[in-house]
Amino acid sequence: MSRDHGPRRPRRLGRGTLLAASAAVLSMTASGCVTVHGERVVLPAATKAEAARALKDFTTAYNKANAANDRSLDAGRVAGPLADIDGAKLRAGEKNRPEGNPDYVPLELSDAEYTIPKKAGWPRWFVADARGNKGGDVRWVLVFTRGGADEVWEVSYLTLLSPGDVPEFEKDEDGWAEPVTADQADLAVAPRDLSEEYADYLQDGGDAFADGTHTSQWRATRQKNAKRPGLVRQYVDEPLTSGEYAPLGLRTADGGALVFFATRHFEKQTAAKGVSLTVSDANVKALMTGEPKQSLTLQWVSNQAVLDPAKSAGEQGVEFLSRVQGLTGAKGE
Repeated sequence: MSRDHGPRRPRRLGRGTLLAASAAVLSMTASGCVTVHGERVVLPAATKAEAARALKDFTTAYNKANAANDRSLDAGRVAGPLADIDGAKLRAGEKNRPEGNPDYVPLELSDAEYTIPKKAGWPRWFVADARGNKGGDVRWVLVFTRGGADEVWEVSYLTLLSPGDVPEFEKDEDGWAEPVTADQADLAVAPRDLSEEYADYLQDGGDAFADGTHTSQWRATRQKNAKRPGLVRQYVDEPLTSGEYAPLGLRTADGGALVFFATRHFEKQTAAKGVSLTVSDANVKALMTGEPKQSLTLQWVSNQAVLDPAKSAGEQGVEFLSRVQGLTGAKGE
């Protein structure tokens, strides 16, 4: 469980309760421009028509894969943390129900809004948020990325927000959004540091993040569960910061930013001598290697959507809007 050290430097249905309601990657220069293949012209990442088609293509593939429990059916439409989370879910589903999932209700997205930034070079990205037919009136927020003109749009981040939690974005006179850079100096925490800061916060605490379900409350729960009669739990948290896991953000109208970033989490359960570990969850069993004679290590990938305030707003911690976490592996020893 080694730490993934990339470049150094978690309200209403709401804020903080959407854990499992279930890039242009920000490898930018401080100027906000990327030079890839010699391209320097700042252009919208996509047209509204292209964005709508990408959302439709993703939804079609996503529904096919989930109905069949076959991750190959949407493999070309997902990337990064979503590929890990969705892929593991489908692997477990394939083992438990190889005939498919006849009870699956297809995802339907409506009332879509597209927030498309202007930027130079590749990769490019945009955000779509739409009302889904699952989870009440929550907005499904999807981040689409593409590494070149000959590549298809893939969803790297997918999270859920209450309608009132989708922030107002800073836009130019033509309606295009403003991306923030990886090392944006005027934010409380630079986007490239959020993953590592969060991993460190979960281990040691601190004041980088506002109190809430995915920060102070989660730390308290883990500390409470760390030692129970007959069972010890150990936690390790790792940043995910590079490639398809790189953070990305959009400037909000208040001068801050909505930033998406990813992390990996481990929980090792060790039973006392004479105490047996019982694994009853079918998905854990499906993803497990080894036999949990004395210990069981669970692995998750999590993607977060946070409001990163401007430094000029004063001493404010980064606020979690949502976190979606999925089991990606299990090991028995």
